[in-house]
Amino acid sequence: MIVRQAKNQILLALSRQAAVALLGPRQVGKTTLALEIAEQQKALYFDLEDPLERDKLANPGPFLAGLEDRLVILDEIHRLPGLFPVLRGLIDQGRRKGKRFGRFLLLGSASPELLRQSGETLAGRISFLDLNPFSILEVPIEEMETLWLRGGFPDSFLAANNPHSLAWRKDMIRTYLERDIPLFGPRLPGETLRRFWTMIAHTQGSLLNSAKLAGALEVSNPTINRYTDLLVDLLLLRRLQPYHINVKKRLVKKPKIYIRDSGLLHALLHLENASAVLGHPVAGGSWEGFVIENLIQAAPVGTVPGFYRTSAGAEMDLVMELPGGKRWVFEIKRSKTGKTSRGFFEACQDLRPDRNFLIHSGRERFPLSNQTEVMGLGEMAGLLQTLDSL
Repeated sequence: MIVRQAKNQILLALSRQAAVALLGPRQVGKTTLALEIAEQQKALYFDLEDPLERDKLANPGPFLAGLEDRLVILDEIHRLPGLFPVLRGLIDQGRRKGKRFGRFLLLGSASPELLRQSGETLAGRISFLDLNPFSILEVPIEEMETLWLRGGFPDSFLAANNPHSLAWRKDMIRTYLERDIPLFGPRLPGETLRRFWTMIAHTQGSLLNSAKLAGALEVSNPTINRYTDLLVDLLLLRRLQPYHINVKKRLVKKPKIYIRDSGLLHALLHLENASAVLGHPVAGGSWEGFVIENLIQAAPVGTVPGFYRTSAGAEMDLVMELPGGKRWVFEIKRSKTGKTSRGFFEACQDLRPDRNFLIHSGRERFPLSNQTEVMGLGEMAGLLQTLDSL
């Protein structure tokens, strides 16, 4: 059994806030984690996709008011957005009685509507947490290659074999296109959205070129931006912003775009095993996105990630502005050899980081120079995680 690190974060948030919203893609394990918490705390769980469960909340105010001494878990909360004003009233009533914490755990698939509603009605009463797919800190380090190939969605990572894992991911992609995306956003043509998603997969880690995508799909630039925004809101894409500093150089201003889960990336490109991935041009971009996602997840709360690139060729794959003002920079290589590019050293001269790292696919750790250290992903993620306790 894989222990999710988010569990302690949820319990801590419930101990200091009346409501906690746990957001993440479908099938990432939100319900499983919530049911574990429900069993420990004798909480009540309601699945709002079940019509019978929704019927129980037909008159939610009086019903939930009678449960003020218990944690109430509401799964798929976007199904009943009208609940948010009710929850606000119940939370305020409970505060007057001294019941200030641990009232509601809300689960949602990162719906933009959920974010908008809760922001308007539960400000100061709710904490937001993201549940991501399995990370390198949650699986044995020996399984890193499997995690990269299959991605971190539990049913994909834990599948009996690679063909079963790939079939599950393809089914999930179809479900998103046919059911979930239409539910969360404006009606978008499913086939056009699939083509868009696949084009992003082919250009994993490249600068977002909305005009080029719009031309290829025969849609407008605003439509491409709408597609991108929706998949970012659903935690399926990461839009990594350029890191700007005051230097007398021409800096790249466009963001880089990544499919966040490497398993979904490989499924969109029909890559079933490691040999197929390593033989595909996307291999480098796939590994880069996998490392970036894991390092961002491991970093302390409040870390601001970005990338650095100038028109002259100076480039840094990942820049992290850590809490307290420290700046760490990372070059990412699939190769196990410690070799950096000229652009890396030029970027270091511009950025003047506190620490420089080259992250490779092995486990060895050694100094590359007086300023730069070579390290494996697992050890680097562990080091970032320890910063939270400092």
